[in-house]
Amino acid sequence: KAGINVPLDRLGFFPDQRRLFETFIHRPHGMILVTGPTGSGKSTTLYAALNKINEVSRNIITVEDPVEYNLAGISQVQANPKIGLTFAAALRTIVRQDPDVIMVGEIRDIETAEISVQAALTGHLVFSTLHTNDAPGALVRLQNMGVEPFLITSAVIGVVGQRLLRRICPQCSEPDKPDVGLMRALGISDYDIKNGTFRKGRGCPRCNGRGFRGRTAAYEVMRMTDTLRDAVLRNVGGVALKEIAIREGMKTMKESGIRKVLEGETTVDEVYRVLMSEDPQDTVTSLREAA
Repeated sequence: KAGINVPLDRLGFFPDQRRLFETFIHRPHGMILVTGPTGSGKSTTLYAALNKINEVSRNIITVEDPVEYNLAGISQVQANPKIGLTFAAALRTIVRQDPDVIMVGEIRDIETAEISVQAALTGHLVFSTLHTNDAPGALVRLQNMGVEPFLITSAVIGVVGQRLLRRICPQCSEPDKPDVGLMRALGISDYDIKNGTFRKGRGCPRCNGRGFRGRTAAYEVMRMTDTLRDAVLRNVGGVALKEIAIREGMKTMKESGIRKVLEGETTVDEVYRVLMSEDPQDTVTSLREAA
């Protein structure tokens, strides 16, 4: 496909999240993971990050399956497992070329995980993706694959979790009064329920009557702190890891989604649909609390 050049500040990061993410991508080495289900915009985030750090003096190589967009000035390798060119096989070749930055389309197995971690520990900046529900879950997934906890804590700089939300059409955006029970279930405070400005798209020719036009991402950006490293070394589970990450300053995707609702960018229903429907436990707990 043709090139893509979406700047980081157009993706949906809040300024504080973007600043933190930019500290990750300007590090000389280490591993940065982007996580979320298929179709959650992970590739776009990675491409935006690579474009941001792409300079003539920097050797950047990607291995992807498939190569989704062409990136100017970046060497892109198409993985082809049918002929034995797996992510792991391609990575081995790439590491020997001593690039500054490596992007691995997805970590699917222990072999790819171990080579990626090793590259991050030997002076390369490594970007990749995983399929997990949230940012802390990426650390658990690597452990479940068989990567040693001490390697994870040494290599990983930070993890980004993301989901795509439909954006209210600016042409037909109008005030809305969302269901109070739904807002409480989402965790919107009583103060914001009373004083917040909520909007929805009425539906117009510009958005084909849908009320939405374009998309934005709800992000959570998790920095690998000493407290988190210690928790990983103690084999702490995903739920507890998430609690620690929040205590260490991570704003969750749900919080980002709520903030986008309060700023009139998306709707309560949309955030609930995308961020609550996939976590039955979360939904049950929230509805119980709202009742």
